[in-house]
Amino acid sequence: MPSRRSFLGAAAFAAAAQPKQPNFLFLLPDQWRPDWLPGNPKIPLNLPNIQALAARGMRFHKVLCASPLCAPSRACLATGREYKNANVYNNQVDFPIEQKTYYQSLQKAGYHTMACGKVDLHKKTLDWGLDGQRLLKEWGFSSGIDNAGKGDAVKSGAETPKDPYMGMLHRKGLAKTHVDDFKRRKNYSATHITPLPNEAYCDNWIAENAKSLLQKAPKNKPWHLVVNFTGPHNPVDITASMEDRSRHYPHPNQSTEFDAETHQKIRQNYTVMCENIDTRIGEIIDEVRKRGELENTLIVFSSDHGEMLGDHNRWGKHVPYQASAGIPLIVAGLDVQPNRQSNALASLIDISATFLDYANAAKLPQMEARSLRPVLTGKATKHREFLLSALEEWKLVWDGRHKLVEGFHGETMLFDLEKDPLENQNLVTSEKEIANRLRKRLS
Repeated sequence: MPSRRSFLGAAAFAAAAQPKQPNFLFLLPDQWRPDWLPGNPKIPLNLPNIQALAARGMRFHKVLCASPLCAPSRACLATGREYKNANVYNNQVDFPIEQKTYYQSLQKAGYHTMACGKVDLHKKTLDWGLDGQRLLKEWGFSSGIDNAGKGDAVKSGAETPKDPYMGMLHRKGLAKTHVDDFKRRKNYSATHITPLPNEAYCDNWIAENAKSLLQKAPKNKPWHLVVNFTGPHNPVDITASMEDRSRHYPHPNQSTEFDAETHQKIRQNYTVMCENIDTRIGEIIDEVRKRGELENTLIVFSSDHGEMLGDHNRWGKHVPYQASAGIPLIVAGLDVQPNRQSNALASLIDISATFLDYANAAKLPQMEARSLRPVLTGKATKHREFLLSALEEWKLVWDGRHKLVEGFHGETMLFDLEKDPLENQNLVTSEKEIANRLRKRLS
């Protein structure tokens, strides 16, 4: 019979032999178009850190969010459920506090769960606490700093701050300056420079919070950090150091609202907002490297939804066109195959299942998300047969080529995205067989 000393030695050896649980760094900007990425010859971009992530990992080309609106999309992600089952139908509904999140499941599996930026799970209730802690514990976060989005910050905190970002601006004497500036930004054509200094610009401030959370995270536990940037969400406000008017962008598809020069300025501002986030992403990844944990960290870059940028004379999100419902997705690190492109159909909600899979954590009740790990590791090339996205008034299904939309302004639309990627030709009357096949998927 082995002695107690030798038994403890064997146990320690067995524990050391167990694979270490990986860390998760989730980079989640707000309103980033799926085509605004390196490799698009039509869009002049300088995104070295995102490009480096793609070189280290896999970029997906056919990805949708479950709902192209902030609160519903993030609720779907947190629960791993499709829109109809996530119980947040618009931006006037708070996330049900009794509803389980993948953050809670990671916590139960031993993770130190962190979040900063615009978590956006209580969109109706404009109160984050000046420390950004309200409801973080209930959602399953060990630590974090939740702040308002761009519009909500000004709406809620012009006089008295209700979130940590406006609290910071009030302390620095910058709140009135920022509020007055946003009052001038009636629409996307307001491309003037923000009066805020670089360090008070919201995405830069969020990045500093992310680095601080990483510096304070315990060394003896795996961690999860989701960084919810507020950009490149409108308004297209940029600092003086970000400005770049030297590049040319394609005119929006079927757009008549503004003149060519205005559209150029809007797209220039949108681009440099993306590029500023790329710089901040590089700083955050450097912080992971300083911890000596880069090799054991799965990094995901995506967005909650896209941005129309004037296509079809529309702005923002809400609509079923690809520029709105489509999102970027790059995954790198661990056993992900490097420098790969994938046409597997993927949904934003699948990120939650992927994290739980890598963490060996329990799935959530009624979870519809599917782990991307087989595709990431090269064991599979296909993931889903079709993708869904929806809002209250419409729903869509996409099989990777044909997309059927029902209920959008009372219409039914069918697009062939291989032949018509800009979605200008409705085929619903000429391709009835395809429409009927996809309609069965919707039901």
